[in-house]
Amino acid sequence: MEKLLDKIVMYLVENSSTFYDSEAILMDPVDGPILASLLVGPCALEYTKVKTADHFWTDPSADELVQRHRIHSGHCRQDSPSRRPALIQKRQSSGSMEDRPILWARDYVESLHQNNRATLLFGKNNVLVQPRDDMEAIPGYLSLHQTADLMTLKWTPNQLMNGTVADDTEKSVYWDFAMTIRLEEIVYLHCHQQVDSGGTVVLVSQDGIQRPPLRFPRGGHLLQFLTCLETGLLPHGQLDPPLWSQRGKGKVFPKLRKRSPQGSVESVSDKEEDEATDYVFRILLPGTPSDFVAPELMDQAVNMWHPTPRKSSCFSCSQNGSPVGSLSNGCNQDRAPLKLLCDTMKYQIISRAFYGWLAYCRHLSTVRIHLSALVNPTIIDPNVPHDARGGLTVDVWSSFLQDCSAYDEHELMRMVYYGGVAPTIRKEVWPFLLGHYHFDMTQKRRLEVDKQVRAYYEQTMKEWLGCEAIVKQREGEKHAEAIAKCNSVERPGPVQRDSTISTDVRGSYLSHLMRQEQLDLYLLNLHRIDKDVRRCDRTYWYFTPANLEKLRNIMCSYVWQHLEIGYVQGMCDLLAPLLVILDDEVMAFSCFSELMKRMNQNFPHGGAMDSHFANMRSLIQILDSELFELMQMNGDYTHFYFCYRWFLLDFKREMLYDDVFSVWESIWAATYTSSTHFVLFIALALVEMYRDIILENNMDFTDIIKFFNEMAEHHNIPQVLTMARDLVLKVQTLIENK
Repeated sequence: MEKLLDKIVMYLVENSSTFYDSEAILMDPVDGPILASLLVGPCALEYTKVKTADHFWTDPSADELVQRHRIHSGHCRQDSPSRRPALIQKRQSSGSMEDRPILWARDYVESLHQNNRATLLFGKNNVLVQPRDDMEAIPGYLSLHQTADLMTLKWTPNQLMNGTVADDTEKSVYWDFAMTIRLEEIVYLHCHQQVDSGGTVVLVSQDGIQRPPLRFPRGGHLLQFLTCLETGLLPHGQLDPPLWSQRGKGKVFPKLRKRSPQGSVESVSDKEEDEATDYVFRILLPGTPSDFVAPELMDQAVNMWHPTPRKSSCFSCSQNGSPVGSLSNGCNQDRAPLKLLCDTMKYQIISRAFYGWLAYCRHLSTVRIHLSALVNPTIIDPNVPHDARGGLTVDVWSSFLQDCSAYDEHELMRMVYYGGVAPTIRKEVWPFLLGHYHFDMTQKRRLEVDKQVRAYYEQTMKEWLGCEAIVKQREGEKHAEAIAKCNSVERPGPVQRDSTISTDVRGSYLSHLMRQEQLDLYLLNLHRIDKDVRRCDRTYWYFTPANLEKLRNIMCSYVWQHLEIGYVQGMCDLLAPLLVILDDEVMAFSCFSELMKRMNQNFPHGGAMDSHFANMRSLIQILDSELFELMQMNGDYTHFYFCYRWFLLDFKREMLYDDVFSVWESIWAATYTSSTHFVLFIALALVEMYRDIILENNMDFTDIIKFFNEMAEHHNIPQVLTMARDLVLKVQTLIENK
C-alpha cells in the first residue's frame, strides 16, 4: 500500500550476502536485480480493492474481531469441549422473547460494524419496548438490515449498548430481551400514531402472533422507518398500501379509507390528515397472495398490545357465525386428518432420533479408527490421588530431591501436565523433563552425567573451531598446512563421549573431513547460523552480545555433530528458550540435543509435518464438522498449512516467552500423561478458541493466516492449555465409551 516493496527488495539484492545463502535467487547477479525491477510496475498502481474507504469495517484487524466477539461472548457461551455433542441441535428461533437464539448477539455486533454482507437501512436509539407485562418499557437501539436474500429487524437494550450492565447474569437477562426478527415472517405492521409521542408499531407474523410494540420517540422517526422499510422491499416487494410521495415533503402516510361504525366506507378528509391516525400495512413479498386480508387482523388495529384469544381460522365456521369456542360440523371433519398428521410427526421424530443415534455410533467407530493412536488409552484424573492443577511446586520438588522415592515419575509428570512448573525451579526441573537426567538418578550419578557432557561439549567446540579456522584461512593456504592445523584436533566418539581415539581412526576422519565438499558444507551451515543468531529475539532482555555468543556456540556444536542434517532456519528459535531458562551453555546443549530427537522430524528432512496436517484434518472433521465444512467451502484449506509454523517451532513464535515456557513443559509432560501428540491438541485448541470468529467472518485461507499472524503473542495461553487438555479428554472418552 505504501509502494515500497520494490525498494525493499532492491535493498535486499544489494545486501544479499548479509541475508541470503549463495544459491538464493537474490544472490544471483542477474536474476536478483531483475526481480526487483519487475516489482516497480506493480508498486506504481493504486490497489483500491485491497483497502477500501471503509476498510476498518470491512477488513478489521484480528484484535478488532476479538473485541467484537467479546461483546456477545457472555451470551453465546461455547459448550465444554469435553461435553458429548447433541444428536439433534435445537432449531433457532427468529425472534421469540422466550427462546435464546445463539446468533442474536453476534448478528447485532456485526450490524454495528457495516460490512459488505449486510446494509444498514435504518437505525434509531431510544426506541421503547416492553419485554414483559410485569416491567416498564426500556429503551434500546432499533436497526433494519438487508442482505442479498432477506431483511432483518433488530432491537437491543441500551444497557448492552453502553456497557452499563453490572455482571454476566444481568447481561444475560438483557440479552433475553433482545429481538431479531426476519421480515419475511411478518405479514402486517400495525401503526398507531399518538399525539403525545412519536408513534407505535406492532409486528404481526403469519401465525397471528404479535411482537412487543416498538414505541418511537418524537421527530418523524416512525415515518422514516416505514420509508426505509419500503425502500428495502423494492423492487420485488412492497408495502400495501404504499406510502405516498408528496412534493416538498417526500414520503408521507397515505390517505386511507377507514371503516365507519356502521360498516360503510368514508374517505379521510384533508383536515384529518394531520391528526393521529391508525394504519395497517401489509408486507407483500414474491409469492404472497395479494387479495386476502384477514378481517380479524384488520380489526385489531386499535388493540395494539393486549393479546386476545385467537379467532377461528376456519372460513366456513366464520360464515356460519359459530362462537369462537364451539366446534362446527365442518371442524369435526378435520379430526381424522389431524390424527394422521400427528401420527406422521411422531414417526418422523422417532426416525430422526434413531438415525441420529446410528450416526453417532458410526461417528464413534470413526474416532476409534482414526484417532486412537493420538491419545494414551488411560485417562489420568487431575484429582487422583490429589489435585494436580497447582502444578509442580517448590516444596514438592525439594521433597523429591531429598528422597527420589517420595514421588513417582508419572506423578510428577501429572503435576506438570495439569499445572506447570513453578518458575523458580524450572532450571532444575527441565533437564529431567527433557531426558538429560532420569528421575531415578542419584545426585552422584547426575554429577557424573554433567561431567561427561561437559567434556563432550568442550571437545566438540575444539573441533568445529579448528575447522572454522581452516575455512577462514583456506584461501591462500596450501592444502598440507590446513591438514597440519587440523591434525592436532582430537575427536571423541559421540556415544562413548571419550576424549581418546586411536591415531588410525583420527587420520581416517581427518582425511574425510578435508574433502572440499565437507568444508563447503560446514561453511554454508556457519553462514546460516550467523544470520539467524544475529536476529534471534533481539528485543528480549536476555540476549546480550555475550549470551548471543553462547547461542552461536551451542548451535555450531550441534550442527557439527549433525552435518548430514545441517542447520535449518528455526533451530535457533528452539534453542533460545532453553538457554534463557537453563542459563548454562553445556546444559542447554545437552537439553537441546534431546529436544531435537523429536523436533528434527518436523523439519523438511523429516516426515512428521505431513502427519501433523493429516491428523489435524481428522481431528477437525470429527470434532467440529461445521468448521471443517467452512474450510472446505472457502478454497479448501483443510491442508492446514497455516499451522506449519506452530508445529515447526512448538508454537514458540505464537506466544510470549513466559507462555512458551508453560506450553513446552506441558507438551513434554503430556507424553507420559495424555498424548505423545499434544501439540495437535494445542493447535486444535487455538483454532477452536476462535471458531466463532472464523465462522462469523467466513474466513478463507488468506484471512485465517492474517488473523493468526496478528494474534501472535496475544493468546490467552492458560485458556488454550485448558481447552487442549479438555480436547484430549474428549477423544479419550469417545474411544473409551465402546
